[in-house]
Amino acid sequence: MSETIGMIGLGNMGTPIAENIQRAGYSLKVYNRTASKAAALVASGAKSVSAAAEVASKGGIVITMVSDDKALEALCSGPDSFVSRLGAGGIHISMSTIAPATARRLAAQHEMLNVAYVAAPVFGRPEAAAARQLAVCVSGPAAARTKVSPILAAVGRSIFEFGEDPGAANVVKLCGNFLLASAVEALAEAFTLAEKNGIERTRVFKMLTQTLFPCPVYQGYGQRIAEHSYEPAGFRLALGFKDINLVLQTAAEVQMPMPTASLLHDRWLSAMAKKRENLDWAAVALGVSEDAGIKV
Repeated sequence: MSETIGMIGLGNMGTPIAENIQRAGYSLKVYNRTASKAAALVASGAKSVSAAAEVASKGGIVITMVSDDKALEALCSGPDSFVSRLGAGGIHISMSTIAPATARRLAAQHEMLNVAYVAAPVFGRPEAAAARQLAVCVSGPAAARTKVSPILAAVGRSIFEFGEDPGAANVVKLCGNFLLASAVEALAEAFTLAEKNGIERTRVFKMLTQTLFPCPVYQGYGQRIAEHSYEPAGFRLALGFKDINLVLQTAAEVQMPMPTASLLHDRWLSAMAKKRENLDWAAVALGVSEDAGIKV
């Protein structure tokens, strides 16, 4: 394919996503604050640029995968941003996990420049991204969604459409992350209950995930929690804390009580206070053990 896609953000998720886009035959222009992270992509034919706006071409497509709302808004702001450089007919695919309100605000700003904003947050850890097994949630203008669907198909095993509201896909993403965080807490409590009763954690993990809960979430996180294995981080605890805050923020905006999310917030806040922000987010399970008087 002759089309060149711009990519901003080459972290644990952005890099494998970019690699799959490249394998699908697209040319890439990439930007990352730490330029060395682009080395493997450059070796495969991508062009690394020194400023984020340089990934964009007039009427083209740019994908962003950055850490939070603040980082994304900074990239999209100002007359020298990549959004301004895209101009009429351009499309911005935002794959970051951000607040739905931020997505809607950015979409309105993009529209003033005749740039389409497509929200496309994903479910899956880095290994799923590398294997092209992500689940992609998409919302935004119908014509833009149709145009970018081959690109999204190159990075995920399934694409789920949620209409034209640019915030809708991020609502779904936050719902999913809330359920994941709830599963982490539940697994930690169950395994710790077993341990306090003299039963080896990994034995309980194996039994439950081979019978009642034979699903990727319980199997993947269950093993980490049963073994207290939290490095390397597939998804940093600090990012999980950010997402739980976004869940509560989004719930408050529509007057939706979420008592479980409030509990999760305190669990993650405690882990952050104990300087565990760079461990995998499943490391909040350490707090469950500590509450039970178990030293890990």
